[in-house]
Amino acid sequence: MANWNPTQYLKFKNQRTQPAIDLAMRTVKYNPKTVADIGCGPGNSTFVLKQLFPNSDITGIDSSPEMISKAKKEYPDIKFEIGDAAALNGKYDLIFSNACLQWVPNHSTVIPSLMKNLNDGGVLAVQIPMNGDEPLFKLINGISKESKWDLGNAKLQPNETLTPPEYFNILSKCSSQFDIWETKYYHSMPDHKSLVEWVKGTRLRPYLEYLSEEKGAEFENEIVKRSKALYPVTDNGSVVLGFRRFFFTAVK
Repeated sequence: MANWNPTQYLKFKNQRTQPAIDLAMRTVKYNPKTVADIGCGPGNSTFVLKQLFPNSDITGIDSSPEMISKAKKEYPDIKFEIGDAAALNGKYDLIFSNACLQWVPNHSTVIPSLMKNLNDGGVLAVQIPMNGDEPLFKLINGISKESKWDLGNAKLQPNETLTPPEYFNILSKCSSQFDIWETKYYHSMPDHKSLVEWVKGTRLRPYLEYLSEEKGAEFENEIVKRSKALYPVTDNGSVVLGFRRFFFTAVK
């Protein structure tokens, strides 16, 4: 499985952190004393939580040693540990998950399991990208299936979500109350190459790990070239990437 690259991921730190801020603000009223940030990555989302809840016991958890190492160096005053989001230990007032659960299969069992890790009155707060219909991601899927790349044996992580009504049904059965909503962000990118830089830290990782360096560069260039027909240059010279994200908060 491809390793996570914190440096690549953080090239768009502000854009990737904003959804975490938006989700975290919905949890302020619960004033949690114990917090787990699952899938914390390089710690940017955990830092958001530490700023909101400075007196709380907060732990950032991620399965990637590279991400945890980066988080510890960047935020030495916050506790981080390697762990599996689908096998969380302990009880918490807030379990926070920003752009993580799309990598974890079986949401119909994982979500109720996480709810069991909450104290009574605790809240599960989740943000999941739902951007499969964005032209860039359709383009990547199409190109990756072309025979010239021979990507049939590339080991892809699960990267799927259910529909909002399906999440509604899951939460109806395992929480006392919940809210679900969506936000579509529009990210200004300096050029078409930046579109590829955005997905190199996430969606393209397994493809680029599988391909040779030369073939990987060719693969990237093909995406850049074809994206120009899908993303017109704006009046200020940038291109705009739309990004749909799904959120929910659920109380035990």
